[in-house]
Amino acid sequence: MTVDLTLSRPQLDGTQFDTLDALESEAIHIFREVAGEFERPVILFSGGKDSTVLLHLAIKAFWPAPLPFTLLHVDTGHNLQEVLDFRDHVVAKYNLRLHVASVEEYIADGRLTERPDGIRNPLQTVPLLDAISENRFDAVFGGARRDEERARAKERIFSLRNAFGQWDPKKQRPELWNLYNGRHSPGEQVRVFPLSNFTELDIWRYIARDNVELASIYYAHQRPVYQRDGMWMTPGVWGGPADGEELQTLSVRYRTVGDGSTTGAVLSDAADNEAILAEVAASRLTERGATRGDDRVSEAAMEDRKREGYF
Repeated sequence: MTVDLTLSRPQLDGTQFDTLDALESEAIHIFREVAGEFERPVILFSGGKDSTVLLHLAIKAFWPAPLPFTLLHVDTGHNLQEVLDFRDHVVAKYNLRLHVASVEEYIADGRLTERPDGIRNPLQTVPLLDAISENRFDAVFGGARRDEERARAKERIFSLRNAFGQWDPKKQRPELWNLYNGRHSPGEQVRVFPLSNFTELDIWRYIARDNVELASIYYAHQRPVYQRDGMWMTPGVWGGPADGEELQTLSVRYRTVGDGSTTGAVLSDAADNEAILAEVAASRLTERGATRGDDRVSEAAMEDRKREGYF
């Protein structure tokens, strides 16, 4: 099955300029604006599909010069191993600088306490803010998209945060005509979201067009899984099936990647980009709504994390 989702319009020179070209151009413009306005930007890179596209665009923005930004990953200790292996592969391939902030270390030395439910994604906030403060990062690139979730839908591309990393809606600036205001006081930081206007479908179209390499778990593969709260979970260091939860080996793939204790897979035979494009085009649920248990903790789970300083 083939899917043609290109929205093209002719240019004066006869070439075609489609939606992906416009989104790519916007993202590259944002990366270059940040490089010109800020002293110590950093890219949040987990090895997930959105942060991989984010990094691909950043490298493209400055090629053939080396990437002028450091990478930062807040590792929960509950990440899927394939994603960590892919993260390290990309860092080595492009000779990049990676700083890892470990939730596991914070728990081990008492700076954080394990939650009763075992979910570690909410524990990422303190290590993230500490890493930003210790390294004096003044701009932090993230791979958030507006189509993912309500709290992200109203976010600016340049999101001003106070000295504690917290978001105040009253202090956000208007963004008109692609003009971005990076002004900030000492101690403040700006979160930057170059993928804001991409949708999940745009991400996959871009991956297919630019042949972006991804972690293998985004494509259909055989994996032991069990069903919990309507999601297909996989066992790991975070635990396994409870009584009454049957472990099965099925063909699955991941639409999004986070803490292994809360991120579910979807049943799928989509083993290549074309098949995934067809699958995503037919879906009526966002990837976070369908497969992220941490977003189900409360109606305002992501909003709370944003106010606290993580997202």
